[in-house]
Amino acid sequence: MEGWRGVIAIDGPAASGKSTLARRVAGELGLAYLDTGGFYRAAALAVLRAGEDCDHEEESVAVVCRAAIAQSDGRTSLDGEDVEKEIRTQRVSEAASKVAALPGIRRILVERQRRWVEDRGGSAVVEGRDIGSVVFPDAEVKVYLTAASDERTRRRAAEMTEDTEPEEVGESLARRDQKDISRAASPLHRMPDAIEINTTALNPEEATGEVLKMVHGCRATE
Repeated sequence: MEGWRGVIAIDGPAASGKSTLARRVAGELGLAYLDTGGFYRAAALAVLRAGEDCDHEEESVAVVCRAAIAQSDGRTSLDGEDVEKEIRTQRVSEAASKVAALPGIRRILVERQRRWVEDRGGSAVVEGRDIGSVVFPDAEVKVYLTAASDERTRRRAAEMTEDTEPEEVGESLARRDQKDISRAASPLHRMPDAIEINTTALNPEEATGEVLKMVHGCRATE
């Protein structure tokens, strides 16, 4: 579908299929794609490289304010360096869950994410955990993805850039889920106007088709 204007927000827990779905939908609609999780991972990497504690807000905010985090074609860079492989390690994943819980960090990155979309004409497919609730609460289409825990573990293990035991991956996801839903700043939750899609038994083509139906439906009501 050509000529789509607006934001498609895709939220959900880790490894529910957000990135794969967002890339495919963006490709089908000719839109830019933003992986907001990459911003938090890059921020965590910046804090780690600076030797600071990811639990300490003041120090972390100071580091991230100086860091140049960018994203293009789904690849994330930090201070001009492509860090896509490094930010997918278990070490950075654990650090990102800590950094993402800091209100000061979220304020900085939400502003940068909104500016990223504005720079692309205000239209994009954006995925994360607070897109429909905080970053783009007025998004034209809101999707909330879910998947069974064992399937999410399988997917996350497959995308890791280092060898990690499935049990360790599952435990990490469980910890991340708990932090995401219980943090004070922008907790993960499904918005009332978001359509839930369970991707456990869906292949990428089927999940993409479901979202495109929503996009068509949205346009039909305009």
